Amino acid sequence: MTVWDDLAGQSDAIAVFRAAATVPSAGESAEPRGDEASVRSSMTHSWLITGPPGSGRSNLAYAFAAALLCPDAGCGVCPHCQQVAARTHPDLAALATDRVIITIDEVRRLVTSAQFSPSVGRYRVMVVEDADRMTERTSNLLLKVLEEPPPRTVWILCAPSAADLLPTIRSRVRTVRLRVPDVADVAELILRRVDVDEQTALRSAREAQSHIGMALRLATNPEARDRRAETLRIALDLRSVSDAVIGAARLLQIAGDDAKAITAERDAEEREHTLRSLGVEPGAAVPMALRSHIRQLEEDQKRRATRSLRDGIDRILVDLLSLYRDVMKVQLGSGGDLVNTELDSDVRSAASASTPSATLATMDAIALARARIGANVAPALALESMLVTAVQKEG
Repeated sequence: MTVWDDLAGQSDAIAVFRAAATVPSAGESAEPRGDEASVRSSMTHSWLITGPPGSGRSNLAYAFAAALLCPDAGCGVCPHCQQVAARTHPDLAALATDRVIITIDEVRRLVTSAQFSPSVGRYRVMVVEDADRMTERTSNLLLKVLEEPPPRTVWILCAPSAADLLPTIRSRVRTVRLRVPDVADVAELILRRVDVDEQTALRSAREAQSHIGMALRLATNPEARDRRAETLRIALDLRSVSDAVIGAARLLQIAGDDAKAITAERDAEEREHTLRSLGVEPGAAVPMALRSHIRQLEEDQKRRATRSLRDGIDRILVDLLSLYRDVMKVQLGSGGDLVNTELDSDVRSAASASTPSATLATMDAIALARARIGANVAPALALESMLVTAVQKEG
């Protein structure tokens, strides 16, 4: 099993990275053989992996990192590959944020780390997940090191779209675009990773619309499946403005519950680990001199909770879009499988009670709500406005 085997539906992108990983680094004297000569120019010092959420950007980034650091180009079983998987390889530095933005101090530390020479591998690999979360000032700091990269250092950036980064950064990276994986590919990945039946894997992949992380969560978490089902039921049961207001409040509560479910266990583990590393016994009071460390941890967790809530709201809106897209398919008779096949009769009832133009207006309202929440409009107001629009259009 290689590092590439656990990726879903990205054969073209994998081929690019496999070819690049086999190119000798500076100082290696291997002669090209046959088709190898055609990939000599495929290696570069900076890459950008783009693709929709859940397409596997970060997974592919770390698979490429492992292939660059592994003597066998990503065998998946050697200590190098295992250390990359655990994010502990001495020649790997990774930046991933659970907050709304990546701070300039985080990037500054990463840039400083990039100046070190590889210690055991061919390269020093720097991975930046969610590179779109950098401000312009932070991006300019990264730009400097991309313009004058240290020898044998490889940067791998991940973002939903190249347009999310500064044009000056885009001009200095090689972009590899990922596609939305097929439902069957994601279901196959679920079956390889977790112990569920084929029907659950297929349904989870379909309802997650091929978002790998969300599909895995739906396949293994009954509470997540129940929250999604309730979200769709709220939309299907809308009849009045009062329903819209109550429904918006409930959607916000569902998103909050989902965010807490994701972060609560991790927060507790982080706090326990921090206290242990500071030498504080379980249940003991934290000494005054160490409380600043706990406050910093709590602030970081609070920022992560804010992002998690936003992500939870966005997941709800994506699920609602899938519902109204199903309604539109039925109204237009376009055929094709529905995302929410288990709600087939409800979807058909909603389709007959409305018109395609009203459904399209509701979908536009959902898209507007996503944009407003992204622009820091109060989520409750954005959700209320969205559902009121849905009621009025359907009425």
